[in-house]
Amino acid sequence: MENNKIAVGLDIGTTKIVAMIGRKNEYGKIEVVGIGKAKSLGVKRGVVSNITQTIQSIQQAVDEAESVSGLRIEEVVVGIAGQHIRSLHHSDYITRNNAEDVINDTDIDHLVNQVHKLVMLPGEEIIHVLPQEYKVDSQADIKEPIGMYGGRLEANFHVVVGQVSSIRNIGRCVKSAGLGLRDITLEPLASASAVLSQEEKEAGVALIDIGGGTTDLAIFKDGIIRHTAVIPFGGNVITDDIKEGCSIIEKQAELLKIKFGSAWPGENKDTEIVSIPGLRGREPKEITLKNLSKIIHARVQEIIEHVYLEIKNYGHETSKGKLIAGIVLTGGGSQLKHLRQLVEYITGMDARIGYPNEHLAGDSDEVLSSPAYATAVGLLMVGLDKSSKVEEIKEVAAEVKTTDIEPTLEVEQEPVIQEKPKPKIKKKSFFDKFTEGLKDFLDNAE
Repeated sequence: MENNKIAVGLDIGTTKIVAMIGRKNEYGKIEVVGIGKAKSLGVKRGVVSNITQTIQSIQQAVDEAESVSGLRIEEVVVGIAGQHIRSLHHSDYITRNNAEDVINDTDIDHLVNQVHKLVMLPGEEIIHVLPQEYKVDSQADIKEPIGMYGGRLEANFHVVVGQVSSIRNIGRCVKSAGLGLRDITLEPLASASAVLSQEEKEAGVALIDIGGGTTDLAIFKDGIIRHTAVIPFGGNVITDDIKEGCSIIEKQAELLKIKFGSAWPGENKDTEIVSIPGLRGREPKEITLKNLSKIIHARVQEIIEHVYLEIKNYGHETSKGKLIAGIVLTGGGSQLKHLRQLVEYITGMDARIGYPNEHLAGDSDEVLSSPAYATAVGLLMVGLDKSSKVEEIKEVAAEVKTTDIEPTLEVEQEPVIQEKPKPKIKKKSFFDKFTEGLKDFLDNAE
């Protein structure tokens, strides 16, 4: 088993940190060879609040994954999220010097770099610029303008912005834990690659990833990401409400939510009661399941309404922006009983729970197909895709090296110089350029 064909996804969440080691089998499915999990102590709402505790949690998760797999982890693919992430829409254009030349990569890069120069709020940095549709002269709705003639190139952009300090802190935690940064990707994009099909992305779909501290939203339409948002509420606020409403400790509130919690209060009878042990010899507390589900319902409804407002702001109610594939729920919070029915009731859209098992090998542990591991599986997929691209480039370069051409000289003719064929290197996608730029930014920040 060669180490260069293995990738590691590191999901730094609010409630847990997961390190997942995997490789692709002969069928192209992901075979997870090791997984480590640690309680996340230094992260609040997706943002590092305690560097030392976060480093310790990362090391604990990595050590566990190493001991299970018997492999040494050197580089990881990390996800970034948190309440500091926001997105905006922007239109920009360039006027080309020569309209007789066809539009090429340089023109697109020029346009994207121009957007990167936008003035942001103090402490904010543009981390992602994604072109949506292009317009060449008066012709609109162009997906791929390369190779076309035109004097004016215009595009609508989806711009993702984040706090410089928050991104830098995650990079520092990973490096201080003795790990290299192989790649960085937005967590909603990683979750989307793990649980969404290409057909759903084309038809129009909203991915809602309900984590411990935040709820991430990613909207796709026509195969392109159209909108991202991070709502600063997640499963932890539901636990806090149960703790306050029932006057119990956090550990008991979390267990109550997982075992007996429901987002739909109508199904529980008043006679259904759970007894909670009292602290240090105190009398046990009796809680009705109807009251428990009322507390959960109120908070979940608030989270869904926040998300639905973002979906409406994107333009779901317009005929052009309609999301035909509806909503896909993932993340640990999506496992709450009757959540899917409540989402359908509030939004009027079809909903399903997103499991990452479609990309996993058939003999994978059943635990890995839980929605709670969707982001970790997605980050692992990003890492494996990067590895396969690097392998392709290396193979092509090796072929070129071995096929040295010996020039044959004839007496009456001048020597014919034959050029070596250039290796075909795959054109970088906008995601590749974004992650490379972010890695450079983190390296320079050290």
